[in-house]
Amino acid sequence: MYDIPCIIFAGGKSSRMGEDKSLLPFAAFSTLAEYQHSRLSKIFKNVYISTKESRKFNFPAKFILDNTQEIYAPTTGFVAAFRQLKAEKIFVISVDAPFVNKNEIDTIVLADKQNDDATVAKTNAGLQPLCGIYHRSLLSSFIKMQEEDNHKLGFLLKNSKSNYIHFNDEKAFLNLNHPHEYKEALEMLTIHS
Repeated sequence: MYDIPCIIFAGGKSSRMGEDKSLLPFAAFSTLAEYQHSRLSKIFKNVYISTKESRKFNFPAKFILDNTQEIYAPTTGFVAAFRQLKAEKIFVISVDAPFVNKNEIDTIVLADKQNDDATVAKTNAGLQPLCGIYHRSLLSSFIKMQEEDNHKLGFLLKNSKSNYIHFNDEKAFLNLNHPHEYKEALEMLTIHS
């Protein structure tokens, strides 16, 4: 098990899904958030859920509370995580990426170097900024981005010492943003079970 804290980002608006995707049923779990928390707790010693509202989750978990109610962007979650935790680096994953498995996580963790600012997944479809390791060295940049209302993680990564790890398997990085992607994910679960 890895000592690096794992943060599941579940504080978005889910506007494209039309409902809170972190609360959608998934596999044998009542919510996608609980599914992610359960499986990632077998890989990381400490798993946290980054959210604006912890009461919506009906299972025991540790939370990173992001109290910037007017901004729905990962930058606020990063600032809250680094402020709450004393860790030098964190592993982040989006709540809506249920197929990133231990193989991808191992590859990212093993590729990360101490003098990197970030080590993130990349596929042919593009950067996967919410699947990777971010170092405390980026905290001041996250704060500045928040102050400037700039929430583009790709811009931050391009202007930092970032290590991109290429993966060929696009399906592992399927994000459940729209109802049809959720339906596709449920079908993929049926095939794999």
